[in-house]
Amino acid sequence: MALIKDWRLILSIILAHVLLYMTFSDRDIFWYLYTAANLFFISFAIISEKIDDKQKTRSYLKYGVLSGLLLYALFFAGHLLLPILPFSLEKEVASIYRWYSPQFSWHYIVLILVFIPGEELFWRGFIQKRLSIYFNDLTAIIAASVLYASIFLYSDKFIWVLAAFIAGLFWGSLYVWKRSVPMLIISHLVFDVLLIVLLPLF
Repeated sequence: MALIKDWRLILSIILAHVLLYMTFSDRDIFWYLYTAANLFFISFAIISEKIDDKQKTRSYLKYGVLSGLLLYALFFAGHLLLPILPFSLEKEVASIYRWYSPQFSWHYIVLILVFIPGEELFWRGFIQKRLSIYFNDLTAIIAASVLYASIFLYSDKFIWVLAAFIAGLFWGSLYVWKRSVPMLIISHLVFDVLLIVLLPLF
């Protein structure tokens, strides 16, 4: 199967898991190692694939902002359901905010300039794009979302894995629709700023 011979794709997934395993091994160094991981993601994606940008600036800004607001609204609605769901998911969300929220000014800088671009360039702009060579768009979206979510298994937080999978499906679908990585970065930026900085759920 041609997919198995795609060494860049296979190697990148393995390295992503190694990096995220190390990143979540110690909360005290999370911000340092996740910064390094996303710098790797950015470099690998740029070297390996042409970055799609098939939208004009006004278009990707508009759809980026609106989609980011929509995804936040979906997560906010989901947050309202947490108290009635099993498995102490509400406590998991609270612990993620407590342990991983930005604390210093440089955290906010790398969140905006490194984390967000790194995730979109790598998981949608490289991984999903590469998978779309071998599968149809729907399968590529689902597979890329599963892979994206899988790296958060090392956090030991099921809700983080679930959230990443849902966000992956959302941004993956947006990518197929508009073929614009800059739009995804804007969408992710709006979502993260609301979720983490302006209107956190906890």
